[in-house]
Amino acid sequence: MRVTIERAQFLKSLNHVQSVVERRNTIPILSNVLLKAAAGEIQLTATDLDIEIVEGVPADISVEGATTIPAHLMHDIVRKLPDGSQLEIEQGPDEGRLAISAGRSRFSLQALPPDDFPNLSAGELSHKFIMSAGDLKTMIEKTRFAISTEETRYYLNGIYLHHIEIDGKPMLRAVATDGHRLAQVEVPCPDGAQGIPGIIVPRKTVLELTKLIEDQDGSIEIALSDSKIRFTFNDMVLTSKLIDGSFPDYERVIPTNNDKIMEVDRRLFAQAVDRVSTVSAEKGRAIKLNINPDKVILTVNNPDSGNAEEEVAASCDSEPLDVGFNAQYLLDIASQLDGDTAQFHMFDSGSPTIVRDPANSSVLYVLMPMRV
Repeated sequence: MRVTIERAQFLKSLNHVQSVVERRNTIPILSNVLLKAAAGEIQLTATDLDIEIVEGVPADISVEGATTIPAHLMHDIVRKLPDGSQLEIEQGPDEGRLAISAGRSRFSLQALPPDDFPNLSAGELSHKFIMSAGDLKTMIEKTRFAISTEETRYYLNGIYLHHIEIDGKPMLRAVATDGHRLAQVEVPCPDGAQGIPGIIVPRKTVLELTKLIEDQDGSIEIALSDSKIRFTFNDMVLTSKLIDGSFPDYERVIPTNNDKIMEVDRRLFAQAVDRVSTVSAEKGRAIKLNINPDKVILTVNNPDSGNAEEEVAASCDSEPLDVGFNAQYLLDIASQLDGDTAQFHMFDSGSPTIVRDPANSSVLYVLMPMRV
C-alpha cells in the first residue's frame, strides 16, 4: 500500500473515527484503525464492537492495500505534524510495519493484519428511511440530557425511538428518562419509518452521532433492525448495536390531570434558579418553589452554608402551592425550551410536574418533585 494524503483532511477523519476506540483494550486489534486504500480514497474504520465508524477521505493512491495501525498513536502523530503538510503512508514487504513520512519527519508503526479486524456492519437491516439532519439533531438535543447513567437499569441508558400515531398523523417519537425526569420529543414520521420496531439507541452512540452530525444540514439515511442501527451521510457511516432490553411503559408516568398551571419567563426563572442554588447542598441541590397567583418565590435552605431566596414574576391560576425540585434538573429542562415562557402543569406537591414549551408543542418534560 502507498498513499499520499493531505494532513488536515486525514486528521479530521482520524478525529472522527478514533473517538470510539477505548484507551485500554484487552483485544489488541480493537486499539487499531483499519485503513483501506482503493478507488481514489482511503477508508478509515474504527470499532469497540458496539459502535463502528467508517469514513472515506480522497487520497492519491499509488498502490492499493489495507492494514491496521494504533488509532490514538496515529492521531497524535498526524495532529503534531505541520499544517499543510502532505503525508505519505507506505507499507512495504514487511506487513507488520507501516511507514509514515511528512517533510523531514519519519515514523514506523506496528501494524496488525486487516483480516483480523471485526466487521460490525455485516448483516441485513430490515427498515430504511431518510430524515433531515435537523430533525435528528432536534430529537437528540432535546432528550439526551435525561438519559440514565445508572448501569443497573441498562434499558434506560439510551434514547427510545419509536413510531406513534397522533390524531391519525404518523410521528417519530424519542424518549429518555433516568427515573427522576423524562424528556419526550416528536417529529413528523419519515416515509418508511412507520413500521419500525421500538429501539433503544445507546448513550455512547448518541454522543458520537451528536459530534458527527453537528455540521450536517442535509439528509441522513437511517437503516435499522431489532439489534442494529446504521446512519449514513456524506462519506461517513456509523453502525451501532442497540440496547437489548425493554423500555418501560413511560406513558404511565406522564400525568393527565395536572390542572394547576404556572407560566414564568424562562430566562429570568433559570437565572434565579442558578443564583439561589449556589448555596444548596451539592448532593441533593433541592430548591423550593412557593407558587402564588402573581409570583414564584425560590428558596434554598442549607444548614451548612446558608439560605437564599429570590422572587420572580409569574402567573398561576390556582391556590398557592409549595413544591420542591432538583435545581440542576430545572436548569437542564429550561435550557431545552425554545420560547420565552416556561409552562409548569402541576397537581400537588407530591406528584410529577409537566413542563411545556408554548413555542414548541412537540416537546414535553416530566419532573419528579423532591421533599424540601
